[in-house]
Amino acid sequence: MIEVQHLTKVYGSLTAVDDISFRVEPGEILGFLGPNGAGKTTTMRVLTGYIPATEGKAIVAGFDVFEQPIEAKRRTGYLPETPPLYPEMTVREYLTFVARINGVSSNDRQRLVGSSMERTRVDHIADRHCGKLSKGYRQRVGLAQAIMHNPDVLILDEPTAGLDPKQIIETRELIKSLGGDHTIILSTHILPEVSQTCQRIVIINRGRVVAEDKPDNLIARLQGAETVSLQIDAGSADPTSALLAVDGVTRVTVNSQDSGAVSAEVESVQGRDLRRDLARTIVTNGWGLLELRSIRMSLEEIFLDLTTEEIEPEHENPDWKNTDQAESGTTNA
Repeated sequence: MIEVQHLTKVYGSLTAVDDISFRVEPGEILGFLGPNGAGKTTTMRVLTGYIPATEGKAIVAGFDVFEQPIEAKRRTGYLPETPPLYPEMTVREYLTFVARINGVSSNDRQRLVGSSMERTRVDHIADRHCGKLSKGYRQRVGLAQAIMHNPDVLILDEPTAGLDPKQIIETRELIKSLGGDHTIILSTHILPEVSQTCQRIVIINRGRVVAEDKPDNLIARLQGAETVSLQIDAGSADPTSALLAVDGVTRVTVNSQDSGAVSAEVESVQGRDLRRDLARTIVTNGWGLLELRSIRMSLEEIFLDLTTEEIEPEHENPDWKNTDQAESGTTNA
């Protein structure tokens, strides 16, 4: 379990994280989203004890990260955006070193190192030096060190960065398999990955939580209306009036009409699925139904809707331009 209560982190005059609260249930995979400089990395670094918070409280696996930092860290696996590898060590040497500093007993060390390499598909490069690995393999070794000591909590910052499509699919399946046994926070810029991997998402913007829900619930809340795309063989007829007459339809927009084939979008009140009624109307009028499908907002559209805003010049805070620096640790606290 992870619980964040009114967490704030200030760097000088810059508030990188501004009074955020959220909770991750045991065994849940939470997608943590936001544009660059939104405060994601700062939040994750606070949760792992890498940096202290200015205000607020964070509980990881039942331990307060500020009052019981050692106990919290023992139960946390962390993959930062840039994996902390030692270039002069081989993969096996590095993971063995990580096992030792995580307190893994000598009896279990070899088994857990081997298991983590196998699960992340790096066992065939066990004797290669970390400094000679590609970015994708460095990322996979970083994930291996995060899961190696079987922690209760996993905090993964861009775990698929630099991976090829096949490796992304393998890593996604690995993360999904870890859910249930581990509580996971997953930060990523690959939005389809969130919908395929995470049960719930938190979207953060300008240091504040702007949305928190299951992906399907967010889509339903923000879409506002149900939309169906139709393609009809109506001959010389105009189907607009007949479609508008269907109970619940609020608007019909004809996008194109070419040689009798009409392409249109039909909107209805939220929560009404009119596909059967629309199909019945089309068939009753003797028209051919070529296509009928629901149109839903994508996660990308939701993300842009919640994180894109016009800022009036007199209200613009120039400090926000330095948020990336703050998150990378280059801004003085």
